[in-house]
Amino acid sequence: MKDDSQLRNELINYLNGSFTHKNIFDAAMGIPDNLINSKPDNVPYSFWQLLEHIRISQLDMIDFIRNSDYKELEWPKDYWPAPDKNATKSMWDDSLSQIKRDLKSLENIIKNPETNLLAPIPHGKGQTIFKEVLQVVDHLAYHTGILILMRRALNNWTD
Repeated sequence: MKDDSQLRNELINYLNGSFTHKNIFDAAMGIPDNLINSKPDNVPYSFWQLLEHIRISQLDMIDFIRNSDYKELEWPKDYWPAPDKNATKSMWDDSLSQIKRDLKSLENIIKNPETNLLAPIPHGKGQTIFKEVLQVVDHLAYHTGILILMRRALNNWTD
């Protein structure tokens, strides 16, 4: 592909939630401190545990792209905080900040003209950066929807 700048820009727009109903930061904005450790009925995790799962999973996918010595995490143990772990407001803010930093890191990978989005990742099993970016976008969109549904269940969402 001679000029893939449009493809790169489209990926970045989706990564940043530009074409989605709400991005993760919109969905998380305004959750009161007293709800971050709440679990709506029939939901096995709290708001913070979900946010932390997003952060861990996203970082893992980015690590897979960047790190030739990548070590696969154990599912589901390594992808979620302990079920009984609660967060402070600072931990909530740190999770959001890290998600934002990691998205920026992935954006920089995409923007780099030296990055071949369609080449197999050398230490992978046929995965490409393009596929990994789509996986990050899909994962983020899915869990953003879950976060909004959790807020609706606790009457903490207006649209």
